[in-house]
Amino acid sequence: MRLRKSSVRHLTLLAAATACCCAQAQVTLKPDGKWRYLLTAGANATSGNSDTTQFNATGEAARVSDHDKITFRGQGNYGKVNGVTATQRYLLGTQYNRDISQHSFYFGTGDYLRDRPSNIANRYSLAGGVGRHMVRRDDMTFDISVGLGYTQDKYVNPTSVLGQTREEYGRTELVLTEESSHQLTSTTKLRQKFTAYPNLTDTGAYRALLDAGISVAMTNTISLTAGLNYRYDSDPGVNLKKGDLSLVTGVSLRFD
Repeated sequence: MRLRKSSVRHLTLLAAATACCCAQAQVTLKPDGKWRYLLTAGANATSGNSDTTQFNATGEAARVSDHDKITFRGQGNYGKVNGVTATQRYLLGTQYNRDISQHSFYFGTGDYLRDRPSNIANRYSLAGGVGRHMVRRDDMTFDISVGLGYTQDKYVNPTSVLGQTREEYGRTELVLTEESSHQLTSTTKLRQKFTAYPNLTDTGAYRALLDAGISVAMTNTISLTAGLNYRYDSDPGVNLKKGDLSLVTGVSLRFD
């Protein structure tokens, strides 16, 4: 499979952006076999020449041992501009990692997305593969992984995707991921995750996701967060933009 030069350029730019972007905080990952939780919420509103409202909420749960990790994540974003719904996105996801050796692991993921402004009534994704711990320290982790997945989209309205009018679209995808976490100071944490999904059913098409994050602890349980999430689709359908970007700030409540 060969990606077009423009596709490679988009992937390179997205990967480079992970070094300087920020998003939601991350639930505490400590290898003691205990469940830990994180709730994050933020909202803003304006009135006058422009009436806007926006609300976002994220919940995370994780259990880590010395040989495996399981995480769950849910997110909701809703916003209106002058009475018109501009954002209506809901995500659910889970991932399980289990170490094969000190440096290698296998993983399985499941994700769900609903984003009506982007014409996605439902998107279901399943994937699995293997990865390697490139860096594994208390103050920094860096993993890379590769796998295969399947994604099924059902559209709000039939649309032309990859030259065909479709009500739904399923495809097999390659899954390429790099992610890291960084303890910048005693109170500041940064994380980022970038995943590319080259389409193996219709070669040349692909998706990409960037989720990065920074949080500053104010107390043992409360943190201030800032965030960025970027989602790219090389062919999202007629009259839709290829990229969706969200920037959010909020407050996180940690249950350790």
